[in-house]
Formats: sequence, C-alpha cells, structure tokens
Amino acid sequence: MTDAALAINADASELDSPARRARRRLFKRKAAVAGLIVLCFFIILALFAPLIVPYDPIATSWSLVRKPPTALHWFGTDELGRDILSRVIYGARASLLAGLISVAIALGIGVPLGLLAGYRGGFIDALISRITDAMLACPFLILAIALAAFLGPSLGNAMIAIGISATPVFIRLTRGQVLSVKAEDYVEAARALGNPPWRIAFAHILPNILPALLVQATLSIAAAIIAEAALSFLGLGQQPPAPSWGSMLNAAQRFLTQAPWMAIWPGLAIFLVVLSLNLLGDGLRDALDPRQR
Repeated sequence: MTDAALAINADASELDSPARRARRRLFKRKAAVAGLIVLCFFIILALFAPLIVPYDPIATSWSLVRKPPTALHWFGTDELGRDILSRVIYGARASLLAGLISVAIALGIGVPLGLLAGYRGGFIDALISRITDAMLACPFLILAIALAAFLGPSLGNAMIAIGISATPVFIRLTRGQVLSVKAEDYVEAARALGNPPWRIAFAHILPNILPALLVQATLSIAAAIIAEAALSFLGLGQQPPAPSWGSMLNAAQRFLTQAPWMAIWPGLAIFLVVLSLNLLGDGLRDALDPRQR
C-alpha cells in the first residue's frame, strides 16, 4: 500500500468519530430504529396538535355520547360526546411533557449531587448516599403518589413529584460512574496539571459519563410517562377537562363493556410510547457501549 493510500485511510479513521460510530451502530438495530420512528411520530402529533386534531378536544355534544368509531369520529366519542382521537392527540402533549420535564428535574438534581458524592467522598458521600438509600427504600410510584398528593392535584405538581421520585436513581448512577472514571489516567493527568476540582468534575469526568446518563434518561422518560398516567388516573395529574391519557382511562373504566374504545385508544398510546422509549433506550445502551465495535 502506498503512502498516499495510508494517509487517506488515516484521515478516514480520524473522521470516523465516536459519535458517528455510535450512530451507525444504533441504526443497525432495527428495533431501536422502529422505536425512534414511533417516538418521533408521537412527538410530531404533540407539537402540531392544533393543526392535526379534527375537533376541539374539550367540546361536548350530548347527541354523540359514547358513539363507536365512525368515518367522522375515527376513535369514537367518550361519555360527554368528545372526540377521542382529538383527546388522544392532545393527551400526547401532557404525557411527553411530563416525561421530559420530570426527567430534566431528576437530572438537574441528581447529576450534581452524584458528582459531588462520587468525587469528594467522605462525609458528604456518606450523607448523600444515606438519603438516597432512604428514598430508594420507598417504591418509585408510591413516593410519586405521596408527593403529588402533598403538593396538590395538577400536571405541574405531578411533574415535580415524579422528578423528585426519580432523582435517587440518577444520584446513584452518577456516583458509581464517577467512582469508576475518576481513577482513570486522564483524570490523574488533569489533577497533576493543577486543574481545580470543579473543572476536573465538569470538564473531564462529566463528559465521559454522559452516555450512561443518556441511556438512563431515555428509560426514565418511559417510567415517568407511566407514572403521569397513573397520577392522572388517580386524579392527581392533569385535571379535567384538559385531556390526558391517564384521566381518559379513569373515565373509561366505568364503560368498559358499553364503550371499550374509550379505554383501548389511550391505553394503546401509552403502550406504544413506552415500548418505543424502551426499545430506543436498549439500542442506545448497545450503541454507546465502548466495548462494541
């Protein structure tokens, strides 16, 4: 092989960045790609809901109470004559927003605390770890219900409750990753060069633990969507008449035999979104694994 060919191969290997390799590995996984497509579909529905819905999601009609699916109402109508398709589309806004904001709250609290505990160690690590263990002793959904009941029924309070309940997972994950990474040679080199601890933590350690946090965030969004649906089902989340998949299931439970379509469509929407997020999370975990080639 000539020197020119070797130079071309070297340039190509340099251009093949870790991000490109991870993206290539991700798109080789059909299940992850299918999950990404379904998730993007629901995101588009949520973003452009006012332009997509055929009817006002909160408009009632006593002449259309519990009508089965027809050409005019593809998903049928509910107990107040509201179009279920329109409510499912608008419900995607509440569920996806709850998932994203809840996980953002958990990341915003959990990652700094996990960095502090893992990097500093000592008394601070012990204190944060014991508080985390105490919160993990209570099941995630039970803790979210208790916090939502304490804060009051609303979508915003439900997001806060879910975010706080998901925080211990990110604290423990971040702490474990920091303990593993801070012993690496490049961290020791940064410390030997005189970098302050905060710079080492945020400029050298945090970027190298982001893949694990990204995977956990994707899976946590799915759990947060289920939690929001559960809170809305119990009347602690999105309040009527604003549409929410959980509150739609709550209303449908009284009419399962007379109007099963009232429960089928919001239940199917929750199933598809959660499944797509789990498939995408599994694909990201494999794609971002440095041991994969």
